[in-house]
Amino acid sequence: MKKLLLVYNPVSGHAAFKSKLDSIIEAFQRRKILLSMYRTRRDDNSNFADCVNESHVDGIISAGGDGTLHAVVNWLMKSKIDLPIGIIGSGTSNDFATYLGINENTESYFDRIAAGNTRKVDIGVVNEEEYFINVASAGAMTAIAHEVNVKLKNAFGKLAYYIQGLGELPKFKSIKIQVAANGVNFEFDAFLFIVLNSGTVAGLKKVADFASIDDGKLDFLAVKKCSPAKLIKITRSLFSGKGVNVKDENIFHLQAKKFFISSKTDLTSDIDGEIGSPLPIEIDTIPKALNFFV
Repeated sequence: MKKLLLVYNPVSGHAAFKSKLDSIIEAFQRRKILLSMYRTRRDDNSNFADCVNESHVDGIISAGGDGTLHAVVNWLMKSKIDLPIGIIGSGTSNDFATYLGINENTESYFDRIAAGNTRKVDIGVVNEEEYFINVASAGAMTAIAHEVNVKLKNAFGKLAYYIQGLGELPKFKSIKIQVAANGVNFEFDAFLFIVLNSGTVAGLKKVADFASIDDGKLDFLAVKKCSPAKLIKITRSLFSGKGVNVKDENIFHLQAKKFFISSKTDLTSDIDGEIGSPLPIEIDTIPKALNFFV
């Protein structure tokens, strides 16, 4: 019988996943898969690697939001554990699962896990120490996710980020950013930048249709300094599902394996929705580093 470790965050989303545990266990048992449980803790998960190694599992299932998946990816990479990862998106934001299209039909997805269907994907690493599966960013928008009121987030989910973000648009200030990639240096004023692995960001499914999770590269996007009217137009386009137009004079796009990003302004990065390192940062791609159940 195949054995998987279910890593679940008891407080992600509306903290409702715990009520689904029994049905999840039953669904996997029907497929002759035994689940072991690992409950994440806010203060200490240092025994994760020991739990994985001692339980002799065939794979990991991450149940939570993007933050839970980010933690699982980092635990596996830093412990040099090579196991396929599945995702049960139960957080406020489930961008990578959305990009993979695995949240739309859970029963079908569980069938594919049982069949062992996997796909190798790239991941990014910041300063050779913090890994990310989906996005690294900094600038005007990145602080919003950390400032959203918990009650607002629980009540409105991803919409809470948009509500907060729209309210902050008139206050946005540009910052001067320096980017080095592909042997070329760039400098410009921008409101924010994002380094993408997938094309789904902040619940927006088609931010970057050109992004690929297995091409060995990452995509750098920046919204350059522009008038409030143009900024609102770009934001409205993103919210409507039209994605980023890289031909727009206010958008800077660059694809590369490695980036060095700096600014004279004090900026702290955001990595998969978690607070990251202050700039300057070096971002590198690790091609096809992990297997994901798809």
